[in-house]
Amino acid sequence: MDERRLTRLAAERRLFVPGPSGGLSVCLVYPNTYPVAMANLGFQAVFRILSEDPRVACDRAFLPDGDAAGWPRTLRSFEQERPVGDFDVVAFSISFETDYLNVLQCLRLAGIPWRSRQRGARAPLVVAGGPATFLNPEPLAEFVDLFLIGEAEEMLGEFVDRVLARPRGREAVLERAEEVAGAYRPERHHPVYDERGDLVGVRYDGAGDRRVVRRFVADLDRFATNSEVLAPEAVFGDMYLVETSRGCEWGCRFCAAGFMYRPVRYRSLRTLRDSVARGLEARSTIGLVGAEMASLPGVSALCQDIAAAGGRPSPSSLKADVITPALAAALGRGGNRSVTVAPEAGSERMRRVINKNLTEPEILRAAEWLVGAGVESLKLYFMVGLPTETAADVAGIVALTASVRARLAGARVGRVLVSINPFVPKPWTPFQWDPMEAIPPLRAKLAALGRELAALGGVDVEIESPREAYLQTLLSRGDRRIAPILELLAAEPDAWWTTLRRLRGGRGETVDPDRFVHRAYPLDAVLPWDFIDHSVDKRYLVAERRKAVAEIETPPCDTATCHTCGSC
Repeated sequence: MDERRLTRLAAERRLFVPGPSGGLSVCLVYPNTYPVAMANLGFQAVFRILSEDPRVACDRAFLPDGDAAGWPRTLRSFEQERPVGDFDVVAFSISFETDYLNVLQCLRLAGIPWRSRQRGARAPLVVAGGPATFLNPEPLAEFVDLFLIGEAEEMLGEFVDRVLARPRGREAVLERAEEVAGAYRPERHHPVYDERGDLVGVRYDGAGDRRVVRRFVADLDRFATNSEVLAPEAVFGDMYLVETSRGCEWGCRFCAAGFMYRPVRYRSLRTLRDSVARGLEARSTIGLVGAEMASLPGVSALCQDIAAAGGRPSPSSLKADVITPALAAALGRGGNRSVTVAPEAGSERMRRVINKNLTEPEILRAAEWLVGAGVESLKLYFMVGLPTETAADVAGIVALTASVRARLAGARVGRVLVSINPFVPKPWTPFQWDPMEAIPPLRAKLAALGRELAALGGVDVEIESPREAYLQTLLSRGDRRIAPILELLAAEPDAWWTTLRRLRGGRGETVDPDRFVHRAYPLDAVLPWDFIDHSVDKRYLVAERRKAVAEIETPPCDTATCHTCGSC
């Protein structure tokens, strides 16, 4: 018995009652370590749905802790210590592209062949879902039998229906499962490339429409998505997490969540108050989860309720111009030590380019309100390498940070933490056609920013590595031709950058990874993810890209009256 596993199981507190175990065995795998997995609300929501289904016997599995040298020889499930390869279905919940490598590691440890076509009739059905796959599943297309593109509440029950029907052979199950709206079976889709290696189309040999329609829950009040298992070792293990919304009304042009989750949907204040009341019975800190929290209708009242009950509201990132004195007071009263505000860019010009709809006076006013209400430290989030960026835009990050420090002079704020991250182009955004900036100039910008920000005094700086951003961009924009690159990286996980550096420039046995990272796509290019229907018109994204170049902002979504993007 693994002592760490038993300790974690004993420390967990499950907040739902699972149904009786059924005949379909499903191992739900999060391709990262236990503390990361158990902080993920999507993973917890799927675990509850499967566990409450009386037709299913659901167990969990995670990437082993520590480095590869210390991993066990066989991946076993968390509850039963059953070999993962023995389950009927192995279902991956994938939130981040950088976990694609971990998917391969989990398959290897489970004894499941990496490539779908190499699996025999008795192999588990390997399925995958989660936000990363909604955007672009193609990098994993050679490794996954079936993707579920959409929100689990809408799809999982239909998938289980198909799997349990007769006959139960692997091929018969796959044929039925691909009938679920939103299901994507990669082996039915055959990309076509021209002599230059550009994608020009997809040949489809399945029944019906080749487009895959992303499923979504129209009314979030039908489902409360909260912490379902309290795990002290989890990231944010001291919090009870409450999902407040899906999507974002602001349409920042770099942000995938603002487009792939359209239309933006909010839970009602009544539903959220019920969730908060349940959470306060278990934890004193309530983590409010959403793409942008200050825009949530009733958020000030909700945070005041939490503080009045003796709890601490902890919202994710706040848009500065939507912060009100009432919200700032509620956060300060609740004992919040740190609040994140995301200007994203230092200059007014660049904020117009990215459609941030945010001015410097609004940022400074929000900082003053938050600190005046008792918040002890501020985290400011910026990006570099954005499309059309100039040296003046980069210098604006230092200038804005200095202005924040000056505005807070004499206040009780302890430190200002500045987080700087290279821009990573994401599918289904207006910047999906733009490349990531080359690593040498990025590295120079980041080093200079680090020095100049540190010289301000009272400022802590954290900087994401351009190498990490390169890998994320490769996995975000890649097509299924990067499968052999993933296999090479997974074979030597501790030397992934050495491997990528060897392959760059077309040197090696694979397609050049720079082709996906540093290449600008024409606006009329066929993109690897175009076969997914997110209900957002591609012409709208093109128009937004052109408005970015022209430095024209777009007002926030009004789902009651606007139908411009097509999602409503």
